[in-house]
Amino acid sequence: MLNDQNILVTGGTGSFGKRFAENVLKRFRPKRLIVFSRDELKQWEMKQAFSDARYDCIRYFIGDVRDRERLYRAMDGVDIVVHAAALKQVPTAEYNPLEAVKTNVLGAANVIDAAIDRNVTRVIALSTDKAAGPINLYGATKLCSDKLFTAANSYSGQHKTRFAVVRYGNVVGSRGSVIPFFLKMRATGVLPVTDPRMTRFWITLDQGVEFVLASLERMMGGEIFVPKIPSMNMMDLARALGPDCRIEIVGIRPGEKLHEVMVPQGDGRSTLEFDDHYVILHPFHDWTVDNYHDKRGGMQCGEDFVFSSDTNTQWLTTEQLLEMAQLQVGTSA
Repeated sequence: MLNDQNILVTGGTGSFGKRFAENVLKRFRPKRLIVFSRDELKQWEMKQAFSDARYDCIRYFIGDVRDRERLYRAMDGVDIVVHAAALKQVPTAEYNPLEAVKTNVLGAANVIDAAIDRNVTRVIALSTDKAAGPINLYGATKLCSDKLFTAANSYSGQHKTRFAVVRYGNVVGSRGSVIPFFLKMRATGVLPVTDPRMTRFWITLDQGVEFVLASLERMMGGEIFVPKIPSMNMMDLARALGPDCRIEIVGIRPGEKLHEVMVPQGDGRSTLEFDDHYVILHPFHDWTVDNYHDKRGGMQCGEDFVFSSDTNTQWLTTEQLLEMAQLQVGTSA
């Protein structure tokens, strides 16, 4: 599907953006792959691995999703947009709330308007588990962004642009992730754990990229795609990464949940289950559960269905977690 296509990735120099670019360049033949981000140093660093001399399809655009005019220029002739740009640090968003709103909400609106007016075919936006029943500002802005993208199909009008969202949990080894933090703290002999009951969903960067590519292929417009991924208890994670370390319970942090949720209470009636993922449908969109089921299949979830990390049916073993960590952050734990 990506062969001979013009593809733009916002936040293209982030963890996801770089891995997405690597996969696309290895597996497909895009006409153009536009890396759109605001950090010139990260773009320069990315060019060392993916130079425009070696990959004649790649383009590096300096720009910010807050800048509508730059987005309009960058999306000229673009077929597919993957929106990965966001301010995602929870404490930073709480201390700088308007900045988070400007990037995560108003930036999302800018991406939508530019995509419709430039006749982009498909747009898929990256979300987070923190958008499901949010308790911090970052999650609230991403929930708002999710609503904007899924509703955008309704005001695309006669344009061909279709929008969908991908939502998944913690990415092993990504910037700000707990695993690199634990590996760093391992040298001290003490690993801090917020709460021994805490659970989290886990996915690798490559799995995240693969799920986005699969969702681009199957999207009809208005969906939130949620992968079926395993959970792990944070105490088990700490013991796996630092078997000889002392565990120190430090207490749950502000804006943090005990368990992650990706399909919250109340969305079950609008959710369909497939073999390896769930699809949450927009309740005000033309796609009802019944007619979406007729076209794509799936089994309707019950009204009380919740996909939460503590009630998940898939759990990582210590060996599986270590394998994931080794692949992503190069530890020999």
